[in-house]
Amino acid sequence: MLRLLLPVLALTFLSGCETTYINTMEQFGVHKRDILADRIVDVQEAQADGQQEFRSALEQFRSVINVEGGELEKQYDKLQSAYDDSEAAAEKISKRIDKVESVAEALFDEWQDELDQYTNQRLRADSERKLKETQRGYEQVMRAMRASEKSLTPVLNALRDNTLYLKHNLNASAIGALRGEYQNVNSNVEQLLKAMEKSIAESNAFIKTLDK
Repeated sequence: MLRLLLPVLALTFLSGCETTYINTMEQFGVHKRDILADRIVDVQEAQADGQQEFRSALEQFRSVINVEGGELEKQYDKLQSAYDDSEAAAEKISKRIDKVESVAEALFDEWQDELDQYTNQRLRADSERKLKETQRGYEQVMRAMRASEKSLTPVLNALRDNTLYLKHNLNASAIGALRGEYQNVNSNVEQLLKAMEKSIAESNAFIKTLDK
């Protein structure tokens, strides 16, 4: 029975930590809207860092397929390092997107609940209109973020597959096989970079609406 409860307890603990953090920040005058904007910026920064990591990984992959002579093991080590860095960057992006979603849900739930506290119906209607506008803008941003996150998977899969293949086939024929994979890896990276750029642009536009 306890084993069945552990995941629920863990989830409750994590949710409690998030709620406590948000409540503490608000006590210091940092409201949910401000936290949301800050966390969106955090995602943008992680995406910018991720772009650099994936470009570096692609460049390393290109170096591997152009290698000559007996440097394969050294090249494999570099490729493995590039993959590890890319995987870490992807994990950071995903975690930061989740944190945006968490505070956004808290913000919109609170906003919706507080509509019932109005006695002035004109002000209530205006606040409800702004809530819906903000939610629509947020949903557009989140779609772009999740799309960029989804684009991480094929890139990581391709890098992992090719890194593993080179690990177990440190010979010239392996390099030939990897050369045949380069265009696919390059295409996946390009799609990812475009998805991240779109996400960053959508985020910038949304942050401006929060500042109004």
